Amino acid sequence: MASKKTFGSSARSRRKSRRKKIEVRKAEFKYRGFSLEELQKLSIEEFMPLLPSRMRRTLKRGLTKTQDKLLNDIKKATPGDPIKTHCRNMVILPEFVGHRLDVHSGNEFQRVEIQPNMIGHYLGEFALTRKKVKHTGPGVGATRSSKFMPLK
Repeated sequence: MASKKTFGSSARSRRKSRRKKIEVRKAEFKYRGFSLEELQKLSIEEFMPLLPSRMRRTLKRGLTKTQDKLLNDIKKATPGDPIKTHCRNMVILPEFVGHRLDVHSGNEFQRVEIQPNMIGHYLGEFALTRKKVKHTGPGVGATRSSKFMPLK
């Protein structure tokens, strides 16, 4: 009978050293080929051509009073301070990155941390207005047949 070949710890360590070491690098953020620092240096007019058409048209019409107030509040605030707003239709600009906004969702304010990948979206997309439906047993107004359903 042929005996099995066993590998000692030295052979195991050689095999491990032969394996390719994979470096995991965090990808640098790019928006349409521009880094975050380059985007933050641009004015709104220079940034508009980079946006999708819907957001570009919104900004081309001009900012409303509430949007203008929010933009000024963000410019004045330090990145850690939360800013409350009802302005869900504001396009997220590069200046917003790093700030905390409390966006009104209809009955409460939801905290939104602005991250670079949110640029070009609306604030309302990140503060949901509807909660997930949680179904329970049959309640008032249920049909007669469903009232007698077993609870298990």
